[in-house]
Amino acid sequence: MAIARISPTVLDIAAHQDAVTGPQDGALASFVGTVRDHSPDAAGQVQRLEYVAHPAAEEVLEQLAAQVSARHDGVTIAVSHRTGDLDVGEVAIVACAASAHRAAAFDACQDVVETVKAELPMWKKQVLVDGSHTWVGAL
Repeated sequence: MAIARISPTVLDIAAHQDAVTGPQDGALASFVGTVRDHSPDAAGQVQRLEYVAHPAAEEVLEQLAAQVSARHDGVTIAVSHRTGDLDVGEVAIVACAASAHRAAAFDACQDVVETVKAELPMWKKQVLVDGSHTWVGAL
């Protein structure tokens, strides 16, 4: 694992890619999750999201990234998640995985994203254009 961070500031995609790649790697898989203007559980158009992290979220993220790394031999992983207010189009999560071969990098990248989405103690407030809001992901 190279990076596992919770950040209130803009995520640097290139820094995540650089952190995982080395001369031994022939494959780099990246996932960039952005705020979209709709959600299946929203009753209208999404204007922005507010991400709120549990105080232990960064420690949990480090543990999750380490667990995923342990499941994927020879793969280096970097993952970060934003907190705070994000407008439509802003980057909420970056995950990168590098390996000697593409299949391993793809698999590890998907694994870390799915694991973080399922287990990170992070809550999302969806603010709709009409001013209403809903909370998603409360554990």
